[in-house]
Amino acid sequence: MSNNKTRKILREPQWYKDAIIYELHIKAFMDKNNDGIGDFEGLLDKLDYLENLGVTTIWLLPFYPSPQRDDGYDIADYYTINPAYGDINDFKRFLREAHKRNLKVVTELVMNHTSDQHEWFKRARLAPKGSPEREYYVWSDDPDKYKDARIIFTDYEASNWTWDPVAKQYYWHRFFNHQPDLNYHNPLVEREMFKVMDFWLNMGVDGFRLDAIPYLFEEDGTNCENLPQTHDFLKKLRRHVDSKFDNVLLLAEANMWPEDSASYFGDGDECQMNYHFPLCRACLWR
Repeated sequence: MSNNKTRKILREPQWYKDAIIYELHIKAFMDKNNDGIGDFEGLLDKLDYLENLGVTTIWLLPFYPSPQRDDGYDIADYYTINPAYGDINDFKRFLREAHKRNLKVVTELVMNHTSDQHEWFKRARLAPKGSPEREYYVWSDDPDKYKDARIIFTDYEASNWTWDPVAKQYYWHRFFNHQPDLNYHNPLVEREMFKVMDFWLNMGVDGFRLDAIPYLFEEDGTNCENLPQTHDFLKKLRRHVDSKFDNVLLLAEANMWPEDSASYFGDGDECQMNYHFPLCRACLWR
């Protein structure tokens, strides 16, 4: 699903440099229909409140359909809205009203992995080994492949590989075992992600937080983090976005020391913004 017609949105150059960004999770913000879950209707009712706070940009945590085993970061469909929060028309109305108040909207783009309930993974499990459909994800007959990659969630996972009895292979995941990693060595996956971005940018979204981008590629003999292929891909992604849309923000989520995460700026041709994670932690600990 995608929209090939590009919609031009007027944004000031470098609008993000002095943005006051307000992070919120739809489900925990404002519940309009009194079902105990926040929704886009509730958020709409609070836009004047956010504007009066001095907020200039709203950063939305994942709002897609999801089994919710990782707070929505396990996405089952990139093209629509979790029905508990509303529907696509509610999102469009929210976006229109936000823009009327000159509020920008940044959303999450979880590029590294999907839920194991995503149709791509369901299809991949059933497809033959080596087929384009199977190769949407990273598979192996050998669970010792990429042995130099650390396990991130050591309190939950014993391996970065999980055996799939349907596919009869192991699939790769840097996070939870219900979040299989997409295979960016497959050009079809790259195309799919560009379509996802085009879909939301054509709707009027002003930028993306690129989740977990250090882990997009794998290579034997490395720790499978921050590989040159990742930066090559991000340069291509930036060219794609800049060729079709004006002044869209790409925010890198690279959880490293600032001198290391700065590599995700590239030569001004990757992400425009980055996190200072040690400063974030210091603020949380105070």
